[in-house]
Amino acid sequence: MKVAILGGTGSFGGALAARLVALGEDDVVIGSRDAERAAAAAAELGGRASGATNVDAVAGCDLVVLAVKAEAALDTAREVADALGETPLLSVASALSFSKDGVRPDPDVLSVAERIQELVAGPVTAGLHSIAAANLDEAPPEEDALICGDDADGKALALELAGKVVAGRALDCGPLAGARTLEGLTAVIVNLNRRYKAHAGIRVSGLS
Repeated sequence: MKVAILGGTGSFGGALAARLVALGEDDVVIGSRDAERAAAAAAELGGRASGATNVDAVAGCDLVVLAVKAEAALDTAREVADALGETPLLSVASALSFSKDGVRPDPDVLSVAERIQELVAGPVTAGLHSIAAANLDEAPPEEDALICGDDADGKALALELAGKVVAGRALDCGPLAGARTLEGLTAVIVNLNRRYKAHAGIRVSGLS
């Protein structure tokens, strides 16, 4: 599989790219607004990694991971929409508000992933929100990866990718509307990490 990771020079995108490159099964394209920065990040990873601008990175890919910060997610989706075409996109962004008494989820009725779906022609899935970049850095985390989406083929690709980077399971959590809950879960995870000084994750019990 050829995977583009937009925001691949950031903390989560970089950790995801490193994990995939270490596995050596996929061609990984690091996307960034700055082509030189993307190329430098890819060179650091070695293996089957390359770098390009976000628009160029999506060309010829089987799956695009949008791993930019939430505040840049919609603008990046608009930027690459034409080049993306019908290619499936996996959104990992969560819009959060930070205050002294804790982190809160985005009050918008629609999730970031649903708003991205309004901007691109290809199917959007959402997932990996509960997985910390620090956990990906060390080894496949003992966590489950939660994925939701409306398109069966796009979701299958996202589940395949997610299953490669966690030691737990990649789980189908239903339609894209579930991204509202998954993105909100990020706020819960961040609050847990702050309170208990940890890198918490999710394991779902009771599934065969």
